[in-house]
Amino acid sequence: MEEKSLKKVEILHEDEDIIVCVKPQGMATQNDKSTQMDLFHYLKGYLYEEHNLETEPELYMVHRLDCPVGGVIVFAKNQTAAAALSLQIKEHSFKKYYQAVLTGELEEEEGTLEDYLLKDSKTNVSKVVDKDTKGAKVARLHYELLDEIETKEGILSYVLIELDTGRHHQIRVQMAHMGAGIWGDTKYNKRFQKTKKVYKQIGLFATRLEFIHPTTMKPVVFQTEPTGESFELLEVCF
Repeated sequence: MEEKSLKKVEILHEDEDIIVCVKPQGMATQNDKSTQMDLFHYLKGYLYEEHNLETEPELYMVHRLDCPVGGVIVFAKNQTAAAALSLQIKEHSFKKYYQAVLTGELEEEEGTLEDYLLKDSKTNVSKVVDKDTKGAKVARLHYELLDEIETKEGILSYVLIELDTGRHHQIRVQMAHMGAGIWGDTKYNKRFQKTKKVYKQIGLFATRLEFIHPTTMKPVVFQTEPTGESFELLEVCF
């Protein structure tokens, strides 16, 4: 791998058990059958070169971010760490926070959304369905309105989201179902579905992770500021 390409991903932390970085918007977390480099293999190359290894490094994915979503993500560097982090995710003690730019107003400044989602593997799209639908899984998140901005195209709502469950496209589906879809999301936001522009980034960014370190057993926090076209729109309006 060329040295120039190693500077694309910001590494926030690395030790013997985990590596934490900021996934760029438009990069898949793991191979999506495209010819573009995905984050998983990028980090393998990074570890191989950074530590002058002679064999392929171990790396385990414990959670993921959608391709057009950027932000903080952690990978495990051994099976023990991977198992410990996966257990925290299963027990909902692994905290994930996002900032989002929504197109539309929210009826309440804060609240909890709980829906049942069904994924269509053929189309790679999820939708809200009745609780009794076969294969449906509960999806829950908490949101808080940070600001509301008037633009020529309408109201933008800037929100903080805490994800309680990690379903396929969960935030994107639930926010669109509520009537305030993610900015730039051509898959779920009706306002953007008719546009001819291809958005490799959307108004959703994973800004904070909180979990217990798998070895030290101490709480750790990793965070970053959101970037991308939608968040730049907010800066212009402020």
